[in-house]
Amino acid sequence: MGFIEKKRTKFLALPICFTTYTITDEKVTIKSGFLSITEDDAYMYKIQDVRLKKSFMERIFKIGTVICYTGDTTHPELELVHIKKAAEIKDYIMAASEEARRKRRTMHTLDIDVAELDEEQNNE
Repeated sequence: MGFIEKKRTKFLALPICFTTYTITDEKVTIKSGFLSITEDDAYMYKIQDVRLKKSFMERIFKIGTVICYTGDTTHPELELVHIKKAAEIKDYIMAASEEARRKRRTMHTLDIDVAELDEEQNNE
């Protein structure tokens, strides 16, 4: 499962910009430009935190901005600006990044609680 979403204008939420966001289980890709194209990727296991912002105008037009905080050196923050289904995409990125870290076994040791790990292993 994944999402493909276009950046929209703040006014009327029309997708007339040349920015496309592609979110899959493996990575988040931001492709922007018309004549000269730039493509930025962030692997899910590198995404550490996700934030959702909705200004007054964004709330009126049912769009939002999702900010992904990553461990990437080139782009520590990725912004998915003015997208529809922003809350759903934020939740998807959080779940997919957790799953990607589990698959790669790159969970932060500070966040691990022994009781939680024992409970998860018993449930599986």
